[in-house]
Amino acid sequence: MTEFSIREAIEMAIQTEKMGYNFYSVMAEKHKENGELSKLFDTLAKKEQVHEKRFTELRDIIGEKEPEDWGEVAPYMRAIVESAFFLGKENATMHMQNIQDVRAAVSFAIAFEKETLLFFHGIKDAVKERDIIDEVINEEKSHIMWLNRFRK
Repeated sequence: MTEFSIREAIEMAIQTEKMGYNFYSVMAEKHKENGELSKLFDTLAKKEQVHEKRFTELRDIIGEKEPEDWGEVAPYMRAIVESAFFLGKENATMHMQNIQDVRAAVSFAIAFEKETLLFFHGIKDAVKERDIIDEVINEEKSHIMWLNRFRK
C-alpha cells in the first residue's frame, strides 16, 4: 500500500465536491419539469461549489506538511478511497451516468452525501483546522435532510 498524504486526501475532497456539483447540475437540468426537485438540485450544486472553495482554502493552509496524527488516520482514509464507492467498479461516477428517474437520483444523492461525510470526518480527525471541516460536514448533513424530506 502506498503512502496517502493529507494533501491527496484534500485533493480527493475537492474532486468529490466537483463531482457533486456536476451530478447536481445535471440532475437539476434533467428534472427541470419538476420545479421543486430542480431547485433542490440547483441549490445543492451551488453548495458543492462553496465546499470545493473551502477545501481549496484548506489545501493552501495545510501546505505540504503532514498533520501530527496523520499516520493514524491515513489507513482509514486509504480504505475509504479504495472503497467501491470511490474507485471500485460500482463507483459513484458509473452510477451517475445511469440515473434515469427521480427516485434513483435522490437515493444516489443521499448515498453520495453519506459517503463524503465519512471521508470528511477522516480529514477532520487529522487537521487542526477543524472549523473548516465542521462547516462542510454540517452542510453535508443538511443536504441529507433536504434530500430525505424530498424523498418522503
